Amino acid sequence: MTKIKVTDRAGNKLELEAVEGRSLMESLRDIDNGMEALCGGLCSCSTCQVFVEPGWVDKLQPAKDDEQELLEGSEVYRPGQSRLACQIRMSPELEGIEVEIAPAE
Repeated sequence: MTKIKVTDRAGNKLELEAVEGRSLMESLRDIDNGMEALCGGLCSCSTCQVFVEPGWVDKLQPAKDDEQELLEGSEVYRPGQSRLACQIRMSPELEGIEVEIAPAE
């Protein structure tokens, strides 16, 4: 298990455990004030968008073209911080990652 620090849509700060090898989205979709994750992790919507704290961005794999296109089309896109939680695979290197769940569009 990997610990993650999350600010939910209501502004509450939470500490959760994520399963290594699974997507960050899977840990965030079932919490109160979480995310819809409508496509279930297929990278075909942006309902699992999170804002990654700057110190963590460089530890993630770069966004692929399809993810980047979805993010840039979002009304709440933050360059350099926005990512889709379904595209972030949890690993020991991400222990303590800090994210904020993006507002619903």
